[in-house]
Amino acid sequence: MANFLAFLMLVSFWVSFISGQNPGLEAPYRIHTLFSVECQNYFDWQTVGFMHSFKKAQQPGPVTRLLSCTEEEKKNYKGMDLAPTLEVPSMSRHPKTGDWYPAINKPAGIVHWLKHSKDAQSTDWVVILDADMILRGPIIPWELGAEKGHPVAAYYGYLIGCDNILAKMHTKHPELCDKVGGLLAMHIDDLRVLAPLWLSKTEEVREDRAHWGTNITGDIYGTGWISEMYGYSFGAAEAGLRHKINDNLMIYPGYTPQPGVEPILLHYGLPFSVGNWSFSKLEHHEDGIVYECGRLFPEPPYPREIKLMEPDPNKRRALFLNIECINTMNEGLLLQHARNGCPKPKWSKYLSFLKSKTFAKLTQPKLLTPPRMQTEVAKEVKEIDESIKPYPKIHTLFSTECTTYFDWQTVGLMHSFHLSSQPGNITRLLSCTDEDLKQYKGHDLAPTHYVPSMSRHPLTGDWYPAINKPAAVVHWLNHVNVDAEYIVILDADMILRGPITPWEFKAARGRPVSTPYE
Repeated sequence: MANFLAFLMLVSFWVSFISGQNPGLEAPYRIHTLFSVECQNYFDWQTVGFMHSFKKAQQPGPVTRLLSCTEEEKKNYKGMDLAPTLEVPSMSRHPKTGDWYPAINKPAGIVHWLKHSKDAQSTDWVVILDADMILRGPIIPWELGAEKGHPVAAYYGYLIGCDNILAKMHTKHPELCDKVGGLLAMHIDDLRVLAPLWLSKTEEVREDRAHWGTNITGDIYGTGWISEMYGYSFGAAEAGLRHKINDNLMIYPGYTPQPGVEPILLHYGLPFSVGNWSFSKLEHHEDGIVYECGRLFPEPPYPREIKLMEPDPNKRRALFLNIECINTMNEGLLLQHARNGCPKPKWSKYLSFLKSKTFAKLTQPKLLTPPRMQTEVAKEVKEIDESIKPYPKIHTLFSTECTTYFDWQTVGLMHSFHLSSQPGNITRLLSCTDEDLKQYKGHDLAPTHYVPSMSRHPLTGDWYPAINKPAAVVHWLNHVNVDAEYIVILDADMILRGPITPWEFKAARGRPVSTPYE
């Protein structure tokens, strides 16, 4: 009997250890996850994907959807049962200024939750995410290094206002302004201090229209849309919080993770593609897919197809992340349709895959530091590197727009790039309006980073498409983890006849190499 009791104690210890709980404490640390949405089909399908991934990832603790709706919207709203929900009065139309700014609902909803939710009284740690995210593993704040006074967050490099006059105008402590967002994990005591400041600073920045310019905020739209992000950073500075910034936890599908890094959060805020298949959340803004039996998002390529199309192990991992994102959402839609009372869907190869052990294994919860993945990738990369001459890392960029004029140029440049044996990766910076993207057919012509169009200047109204080139480079630098030592910038109407290796032309820091334009 004594041996059996000892065994039970040992099992209890390891269960608490693995789950992130500290053995020996009277109660485990309590985590609560929050995300903010509005009463729209657009957020409903995101909610289905988020909630499904939340359960698959085995995230500990409860989750609450902060649902901001007007009384008129609630009359026709069908999605009340999609997630544990706290209804929040909508501030999309500001009650005092009349300003239309739905993003303010996020801090307003959190203030409302802290004031009106019983859960807020029994929580130690809060994880704040966006609806357009897929969890791949549990987010345990203290395991990420979060402490009182030191939240953990993802890096948002484009918040340049932390370094200029904007921070000096809106916080007494500009030196504490951190460029963060996306993933936020903090102690409840810090959130109680921060939340009202987050809301008030958002209102303050939003009203500061004189400094909405892209050279001040980094917002390429120049419309103050990221005021809420600055509201957070300035509010955190006022509260005296210093973030532990982790750039490996969250990744946008379409980007390539660092070798050995296993992201635990997919943020599908930007379009992404695999071969001829692509996905953009903006194409599904009014999509009632949650309520249409049998409808799923277009199926992406299968894993075996990706293995054939991409020999590089790390780039292949990136493509696997792309399909994992959409497959997880489709799996969630299947289950939601069943809850809605839909008839059982007809058998198909794709449905069979989503229900297979292979897919279950591919999407099992990821740990923060998986040594198996690190070892496998490092081994594969080493085998490839030993067979080629090592180069300093180079990345080639070229800028285009969503027109057939640039598409045939892209085909020529990409073909010559491969024939020239140019080392390193290449990225097409594709500047498009949302309307352009709906009709655009050339997503698969090159590895692509999507950039909002500046052809029509957001402040002056000037029509000058050439400005997209520097604007796109700035956007790329602020949204991509750049590990290259050298950048080669070309135009689309060029043909490479051989490799461009900057050091052979004596390029060095402070000494770029270029051609004369007399």
